[in-house]
Amino acid sequence: MSRISIDTLLRAYANGIFPMSESRHDPNISWFDPDKRGILPLETFHLPRRLARTVRQARYRVTINQAFLEVIEGCASPRPGRWTTWINSTIIEMFAGLRAIDHAHSVECWDGEELVGGLYGVSLGAAFFGESMFSTRDNASKVALAHLMARLHVGGFQLLDTQFVTDHLEKFGAVEIPRDDYLRRLDTAIVQDADFYGLAAGAPGSAILAALQSMTQTS
Repeated sequence: MSRISIDTLLRAYANGIFPMSESRHDPNISWFDPDKRGILPLETFHLPRRLARTVRQARYRVTINQAFLEVIEGCASPRPGRWTTWINSTIIEMFAGLRAIDHAHSVECWDGEELVGGLYGVSLGAAFFGESMFSTRDNASKVALAHLMARLHVGGFQLLDTQFVTDHLEKFGAVEIPRDDYLRRLDTAIVQDADFYGLAAGAPGSAILAALQSMTQTS
């Protein structure tokens, strides 16, 4: 397939369209603009008490943008019960290009020197488009999500797009909204300024919880 430019990719996201492949080994890309869109409202993020304890205890060392390609590879790798993914080599190449111009970010969780979980996504204005997450240790991807939510809150982001709503994301407060509603929120968010680096890298668990306190529901 022909190479997709970074400008084309950013324009697609700005218009509510995102790319996926049919499988890890399919070289082709399809574009999606679903009738219903998943979002995780920052103002109603739900933080389970058990996860709050894990964040506070700093079981994992959390970094940002230190292992971007490794996180994507982790998301693309087969897992028990999930033997293929939509992330192919073309997707990886495109997102590497976005990371090079600071429009894509990763959150990594480490156990010692081993990468055990993380997530990545696209930032555009005050919108963040969550792409995928992975975990090889208990709660590692959940810890990454909590750190991401704190970072987006502190940085003034207005929209976290999850594309679809899964049972996993629903536990954190993700909801599905009509496309028209989503596009209105998107149009507002992408013209606003936000700072992905507003929260210090390596912030301790207590600082993450403090950042989340005003926006979370805990159970």
